[in-house]
Amino acid sequence: MVCTFIIRPFGQIWFARFSMISVVIAIIVILPAWGENAMDVEALFARAEQDGRIGVARKSKPVDARPAVPGEIVVTIIAGEGKETQSQPAAAGDRVVRNRCESSGYEQYLVNAGKFAERYEGPLGPPDGEGWAPYRPRGVEMLYALVRDQDGNFSFTAPWGEAMVARPGDALVRDPNNPKDLYRVQAAAFACTYEIVKPPRSAR
Repeated sequence: MVCTFIIRPFGQIWFARFSMISVVIAIIVILPAWGENAMDVEALFARAEQDGRIGVARKSKPVDARPAVPGEIVVTIIAGEGKETQSQPAAAGDRVVRNRCESSGYEQYLVNAGKFAERYEGPLGPPDGEGWAPYRPRGVEMLYALVRDQDGNFSFTAPWGEAMVARPGDALVRDPNNPKDLYRVQAAAFACTYEIVKPPRSAR
């Protein structure tokens, strides 16, 4: 399930409506994060490295993707959990990606144009009536650490500047060439879409 917001100005009436929409969006954004502890996720990942709890994985399951509408905001919804995060407004060339995982609710998220070209190849077939076409991950190897029970539930700021919530069993995934590109992949989505290249030395 996914919610999208497309904002297009159309005069003074737009301003009044936009103000009301902003309040609604703010409530949608803030509510899921209430009750979660804020975490310095980079420090958490650094401790996992020191403890030998970092592994290597790559995304291997094909996905569906469509062109994003400029200004579109994609809210990622995980089955059984609700909102995971939301994107910044899409720019021209960005893509909305949909995982093929029933267990996590076929969640959707926004990928910017440059990163999409780096991490996916295709299309592997023609788009359907809604613009979705199949793509294959390029197998880019990523570092990962699993969130432990003692870490608890926590929130942090994702690389795209929005709040993200992580829970025990989830994976924190990081681009080895960009320490700031660190985000959460929900446990079922990680198991469904990633393959382990090198497991962590330690699970403690």
